[in-house]
Amino acid sequence: MKSESVVQVTGLVKRYGSKTAVDGLDLRVAAGTVTAVLGPNGAGKTTTIETCEGYRRPDAGTVRVLGLDPVTEAERLRPRIGVMLQSGGVYSGARAEEMLRHMAKLHAQPLDVPALIERLGLESCGRTTYRRLSGGQQQRLALAMAVVGRPELVFLDEPTAGLDPQARRATWDLVRELRADGVSTVLTTHFMDEAEELADDVAIVDAGKVVAQGSPETLCRGGAENTLRFTGRPGLDLASLLKALPEGSAAAELTSGAYRISGTVDPQLLATVTSWCAQHGVMPDGIAVERHTLEDVFLELTGRELRR
Repeated sequence: MKSESVVQVTGLVKRYGSKTAVDGLDLRVAAGTVTAVLGPNGAGKTTTIETCEGYRRPDAGTVRVLGLDPVTEAERLRPRIGVMLQSGGVYSGARAEEMLRHMAKLHAQPLDVPALIERLGLESCGRTTYRRLSGGQQQRLALAMAVVGRPELVFLDEPTAGLDPQARRATWDLVRELRADGVSTVLTTHFMDEAEELADDVAIVDAGKVVAQGSPETLCRGGAENTLRFTGRPGLDLASLLKALPEGSAAAELTSGAYRISGTVDPQLLATVTSWCAQHGVMPDGIAVERHTLEDVFLELTGRELRR
């Protein structure tokens, strides 16, 4: 049985003059999950998210967020979602703490503001105006403002852009805690390791469409030619090894004593290789299974050329 959808986008089209930014896009976000939306610059991901947030009206297709139309039912939807914009959304002259407290007062059961300030390392800049905050501090404040109201669903646009490693890890921990509390999260990011670390589901967007969607494990497994590498004594009898391996496998000695087995690498193939080595008195050193990374999949689907 499929989980309830908190975001359901079907056939979304959005144009800016003669340019089609989103071209018949379909996207589903399951309740209680973290979904990462990835795509090159200009792929249409930001427009899609802004449409889900109610900031843009679709030219065609349907968008439902928590079962509501984010444009025509915005008043009912806004109290139930949190939005972290990549920039803007904060009065430049407002102090960080007063802005966060103001946001908290707009909600019935907000998070504890001092605890949230401490959690995101904002104690030292509470009385500093927004325009005088560093880029990383502005990011952390925007994140705090997005989650302080205990939303059912939160949209995070590049939440760790410009953050140092400590702040980045703190953000990751907060996203995990939101999921543990049943909050659904949709985030955009250019960091593939972030998507692999946090996301239950990944949607890759290109040319205004979702070109692939699934868990990081599924996307990295699909279509990947797995490779097994190990080192041993030079000049092993690879013809004998191939006879033991499944049909369609390949074996090569890349450099002296460095071997690569390619094909469908599964537990049975790994056991076959290690068994063959044992029978022939070979100690396989540094045996490792290599798989496609999410970045490999992303580049295969969207290309390697620079986007402007």
